[in-house]
Order: sequence, then structure tokens, then C-alpha cells
Amino acid sequence: MALCWLMLSLLLQTLHAHNDFFTSIGQMTDLLYTEKDLVTSLKDYIRAEENKLEQVKQWAEKLDSLTITAMEDPERFVGHPVNAFKLMKRLNMEWADVENLVLRDTTDGFISNLTVQRQYFPTDEDQKGAAKALIRLQDTYQLSAHTISAGDLPGVVHKSRMTVEDCFELGKVVYSESDYYHTELWMTQALKQLDDGEDSPVDKVTVLDYLSYAIYQQGDLERALELTKRMLKLDPTHQRANGNLKYFEVQLEKQRRAETSAGGDKREKRHVDAQMKRSEDPLPERKRYEQLCRGEGLKMTPRRRSRLFCRYFDNKRNPRLLLAPVKQEDEWDRPHIVRYHDIISEYEMGKVKELAKPRLRRATISNPITGVLETAPYRISKSAWLTSDEHPVITRINQRIEDITGLDMLTAEELQVANYGVAGQYEPHFDFGRKDEPDAFKELGTGNRVATWLFYMSDVAAGGATVFPDVGAAVWPKKGTAVFWYNLFSSGEGDYSTRHAACPVLVGNKWVSNKWIHERGQEFRRPCSLSETE
Repeated sequence: MALCWLMLSLLLQTLHAHNDFFTSIGQMTDLLYTEKDLVTSLKDYIRAEENKLEQVKQWAEKLDSLTITAMEDPERFVGHPVNAFKLMKRLNMEWADVENLVLRDTTDGFISNLTVQRQYFPTDEDQKGAAKALIRLQDTYQLSAHTISAGDLPGVVHKSRMTVEDCFELGKVVYSESDYYHTELWMTQALKQLDDGEDSPVDKVTVLDYLSYAIYQQGDLERALELTKRMLKLDPTHQRANGNLKYFEVQLEKQRRAETSAGGDKREKRHVDAQMKRSEDPLPERKRYEQLCRGEGLKMTPRRRSRLFCRYFDNKRNPRLLLAPVKQEDEWDRPHIVRYHDIISEYEMGKVKELAKPRLRRATISNPITGVLETAPYRISKSAWLTSDEHPVITRINQRIEDITGLDMLTAEELQVANYGVAGQYEPHFDFGRKDEPDAFKELGTGNRVATWLFYMSDVAAGGATVFPDVGAAVWPKKGTAVFWYNLFSSGEGDYSTRHAACPVLVGNKWVSNKWIHERGQEFRRPCSLSETE
């Protein structure tokens, strides 16, 4: 038992060391073990309660039988000296025992366990982050609220349906952000499930209250009025609904008069599409980015594709690759993106994850103005850095990257390991520092990021592609492979076509590790070109 508590305390220390659970699927698995322990503790409590009740039940049945017999002729019953003695004994001692039994508290173990573990539970911020993740998946992969609620996602093994309460809570999260478009979608889904007969502690009036207001905020007065009338049929005394009814009727009449005067007798019925409009997005290439994440968008011409090859590669007869050349495949031509197959073993991937997992922290970005590292809503993952002297596996991996690329690893950044969270993503970005970020890597003193090497350390059931929106390239995760591309031309100028993104993980657990290789030390390994774009 002591060993169990020791293991639990170690687990809880790990959980306490991290927050933002929703940003890492790998760490969320720890929560499952926490919940499993709580279920075990709860079952122990139930067994103790059942045992106590069984003892009370046996006592009650015994006395019930006795009192029935005694009440047939009370005087004769207590006239028996043994019966008299036992009656005195029962009332003086045994009923006190029953009282103690009933009052015995069997909750101590469970409550103590729950109290200890509750301080390490996910926070409101985690629940909010997970809710926003579902919205992100809905938008990126063009999924209906019904599809998500029914659990009909591609690659799903453990299908899970959403209840009315789940849909309602999700709608409340986006409502609190004044996102009335998604509020409408999820409140409509909650209402549909209620109309279909699903039992729920959430009632139709409450859902209609949110839904009618969300629709009003989007400018559809007719539908808002219609839903308000439905709400009043269910609850005629609803104060807010009665006030809204009068307000909507007045506003709708004003709107109709304005439309009549503007267009003569011709009235234009205002319709707001169910998939209406998402809020304005600051990301200019959002549409292309999401299309590529869905496997749509630009396609390479057959002529260009015919120039892509697979080959065994030994990097100009590198001694370490002569007997075992690596499998190299061209993924894209401009920028040149190559994939290496079977480039990292199961053991190596397992060891990298094992070393990284206790140190995973919310991934950050460098503020382009201040240069300060900070978290960002467009990067949902946790990362850790592994140095080459930590384990022979890391040393071996770094050497392998150097052998294949021909670039010096002494000035490269340490191996970064990342695990993506619920709908984990990293929106379009550059790996290299642009001209308007002259101090991007000044502290490192190793120049700009000349190239990127990216290992895929897990298969992903759906989503999670690495996409390049400007050129239309999409590289899909495949466990045990790695992709490589240059961020800078030989001249040292940045290649802006390498702007890339990690698509949201729709289903699955995405582990990657990457190596950012810097300019210093590459002067003779990748000589400078006189042409700016070579």
C-alpha cells in the first residue's frame, strides 16, 4: 500500500509540475491514470458502504422477526426471564452498537484521496482550451456539430458521443467569447438532441434562451422572434423572453418598413445561412492553410511530379552511409523537401519520448517586437529540449542528421521534442529570422536557421499534416520518417516559400522532434552563392 501511495505521489508531483493539460495528449494520458485511481477508491468506498448496510439489514431483519413474535403476546413474552434480560441488553448495549455502525464514516479514504488529487486536476482554462480545440477542428476540417456530437470522426477507434449537456457547455464557452456563430451551431445541436428525446438536466428553455440571443446578434430577427415565441410556449412567465418578444417585434417592424421603402413592394426575406460567417481572421492564408490540412488545394502538375524521385542516398559516399544508405524521397520540388524513411528506430523514438515527457512545457514563440518568449493560441503543443550528452541515443541521432545533411551540428540547436494537444497545431510561420527580426537568434551567436530537420515519431489517425500554404505542399506524418528542407538560400537570403504550419490533430497523438541547424559552421559545407535565390 505504501508503494502505491509513493507511486501516486510521484505521479501527482509530475502533474503539479505542468499545467495546460490540453496542450499535450501525451501528458493527458496521466490524467486517465489519475481518474482510474479515483474510480478504484470510489469502488472501495461503495464496498464499505454496502458492507455496513448489509450488517444493518441483518440486524433489522433479526429484530423484525423477534418483535413480530413478541407483539403477539407482549406480557407473556417479557414474562420469560431470558427474554426480559435480552430486551434490557439490546436496548442498553446493542442499539448503541447499531447507532455506532450507522454513524461510522466510511468516506475517509475516498475523500482524502479525492482531496489530494483535486489540486492537480485540469482547470477551467484547460476545459476552455479543449472546447476551443473542438471549434478549431470543426472549422479546419469543415465538420458539422452533428458529426462531432455523434463521434463520427475519421480514424476513430473509441467512438464517443456528446450529450446535450456537453453541447450546451461547448456553446456556453464560445458564447462567453461573443462568438455567436459557433454558439448558434452548438445550441442548435443541443436543442436537436433534446427534441429527439434525449434526457438531460439542461432544459429546452435554457437552450432556446442562448440560441435566440445568438441568432439575434447575427442579425436574423425573424428566427430570433420565432425561437422566443417557442420559448414562451414552454414557459409563459419567462421574464427575459417576454421583454425580448416585444423588442424583436418592434425591431422587425422597423426593418420591414425600411426594406419596403428601399425596394418598393418587393420585400427581400433576410436569410442568414446556418454556416454563416466566421469572425474576421488575422491570418491571410487561412483558407489555403485549411484546404491543405483537409488534403485539398493546390496540386502539383504531372510534369513537375515526374521529376520527383526515390533513391538510396549515401551523401557523397559518407563512410557511415556506404554500407547502409538511407531511403530518400522527394516530397516537393520548390522548396526542395525530402523525406527519409526508416530513419529512426522504435527504441530510439521510445527513448526520446521517455526523456522528454517529464520535462514537457507549453511551447512558446518569440515575440517579433520584444523578442520575449511567450505562449500563443496558435501554437498548441508542449515541448522539451534534449542535449547530446544526456543519452547515447541523442548523440547518435545528432550524428545521423549530420551524416545525411552534411551540415555541422555543433552550432545547431538542441533536439526539440514536441507533443501536440487536443487539436494541437502551429499556424503558418517561418523557422528563420526575417529582416525585420534582426535580433531573432542574437543570443545564440550562431546566425540564422539555415535548415530544418523534422522527425515524425508517431502515426496520426487523422489530421496533423505539415503544410506549406504558399506553394501548396502537404507532408503527412509517418512514424519513423523525417523531412528536411533549407530555410535559407545559399546566398543567406531567406526562402519565403518555406512558410509552413502544423495542421490541427483531428484524431490521434502526434509526437515530433526537430533540429534547427544554424549558419555558423556551414561556411565550407554549404558555400555561399553569388545568386540571391540559389
